[in-house]
Amino acid sequence: MRLTILGGGGFRVPLVYRALLDDPGRAVSEVVLHDTDPRRVAVIAEVLARLAQGHPAPVPVRVADGLDEALAGAGFVFSAIRVGGTAGRVRDERIPLSEGVLGQETVGAGGVLYGLRTIPVALHIAERVAALAPDAWVINFTNPAGMVTEAMSQVLGDRVIGICDSPVGLVRRAARAAGADPDRAGYDYVGLNHLGWLRSLTLDGTDLLPGLLADEDALGSFEEGRLFGGDWLRTLGALPNEYLHYYYFRRETLDSVRDTRETRGEFLDQQQGGFFERAAAAGGPDAVYALWERTRLEREETYMAHSREASGGWQRDSHDLEGGGYDRVALALMHGILGGSGTRLILNVRNGTTVPQLAPDAIVETVCEVTAQGARPLPCAPLREDQLGLMLQVKAVERATVEAAVFKDRAAALRALALHPLVDSPAVAARILERAAGEG
Repeated sequence: MRLTILGGGGFRVPLVYRALLDDPGRAVSEVVLHDTDPRRVAVIAEVLARLAQGHPAPVPVRVADGLDEALAGAGFVFSAIRVGGTAGRVRDERIPLSEGVLGQETVGAGGVLYGLRTIPVALHIAERVAALAPDAWVINFTNPAGMVTEAMSQVLGDRVIGICDSPVGLVRRAARAAGADPDRAGYDYVGLNHLGWLRSLTLDGTDLLPGLLADEDALGSFEEGRLFGGDWLRTLGALPNEYLHYYYFRRETLDSVRDTRETRGEFLDQQQGGFFERAAAAGGPDAVYALWERTRLEREETYMAHSREASGGWQRDSHDLEGGGYDRVALALMHGILGGSGTRLILNVRNGTTVPQLAPDAIVETVCEVTAQGARPLPCAPLREDQLGLMLQVKAVERATVEAAVFKDRAAALRALALHPLVDSPAVAARILERAAGEG
């Protein structure tokens, strides 16, 4: 079975390939890479070649010349593109910050700007998949994952599934802190991408979450517990996705970002730009691979740095760094579809009746059962009013962003920006939109 990776020059592609090499199921017979930047994809192909060295049966890798060539005959398509590159991300962050509101890749005004730029390209990809590989499953890594998956589902229906490693990382860290084996724990998680809550954590029929929330030492042992603090978590009665820190601690996070010399996008722009420049002159797969590993670890250690600074300043430990892993989530999803075994994963899929207050075709992030027919969202407990209210408002923003991108509708784009909970003025939203349009 052929796996095509769009955004094949992406920095995290080697993680996916390493997972494939370690996969005892060996479902993939060929990996095809496609990227609009030939230098980046050549470097990443060299890292993959180093990973394959000494392996008894490495998965062959091929770089495709064009999108259509990459898609033809694919069984699975991993879409991990970044339209506009890291320079585009820098603009998404700096333009809102110049107006005194949060600029972040997937949250707030920055997320809307990224979506407006990305959705047209994602739709084109969906149309080419439908034409050239109609039986393929598309696993969307591309951020903002919820709205991009929602746009692609207009073409591909349920054959596009969005993934994120934040929810599964939260579940595993919380289970470990509660003294449970993460592989045996059950869980209730629901929300939107980068906006969800872990609301129960069970082992052998017992909910471990109340005890975890009451245990200050246990909460202090993992990332989300330190990020939000025990008092607020007990008030919520749930464990929020780490990205909800931008909503619950808006002022503190904004102050932290304002006080720094560089945004996350600026850090990655310099770090990854420097990596690809040095890698192109490194002289051999061993040197390129060693450079990639050092750069990758630095990237993971600095993840969510502004939120950690806003919550007192602390370093990520080994369990925080482990997370869930996009590579492992994608591989588990792929095996669940191929094997039809009823695997349970937290995924971005069409809502159906999971959250009755949302449209059936709205993309939600929740616990799903994965079979040969795809991913089916499981019933969940009713949402609290505060959870539902935030979901409804952000979903309205996501759907307006999709509408604006599809129909080139300025009014919809303005509505998406102005109605976001982290943008506090229609006048500010209008200025952000005009400046973003002027800067491309």
